[in-house]
Amino acid sequence: MGQVGTLEGRPPKVLITKVGFDGHDRGSRIVAAYLRDAGMEVVYTGPWQTIPNVVQIALQEDVDVIGVSSLATDHLILPKLMKALNEAGLSHIAVVVGGIIPDAEVGLLKSAGIAHIFHPGAMREDIVATIGALAARSGALAQSQE
Repeated sequence: MGQVGTLEGRPPKVLITKVGFDGHDRGSRIVAAYLRDAGMEVVYTGPWQTIPNVVQIALQEDVDVIGVSSLATDHLILPKLMKALNEAGLSHIAVVVGGIIPDAEVGLLKSAGIAHIFHPGAMREDIVATIGALAARSGALAQSQE
């Protein structure tokens, strides 16, 4: 498993969280371990987070990517998360979602600005590479906004 590069001399920083009422967090804990093993800094919140709380953590921790796990229908509130991030001046942060996302709901998430959707069975290498690339893009966007 390869290591990811650094952003301005620091590792990419990723917030792994669950919004809403879905408490099944095994997958998000596994992904957090994948990212840590690849050299990323991971902030893990655990389940039952609110959108304002996720935005506040993202701001305080200066993250590059937010990864949301959804095994129920909690991904349907992600357009509200995207709006809240934009309102907080955090539009440079890439947001990904992983879990059970019906094909009929992919368009809703993509049109809201979700950068990537990982379906069940996503490979470790693909997760790490995609999040690493998104973190680099987010870091570049943040630099251009300063």
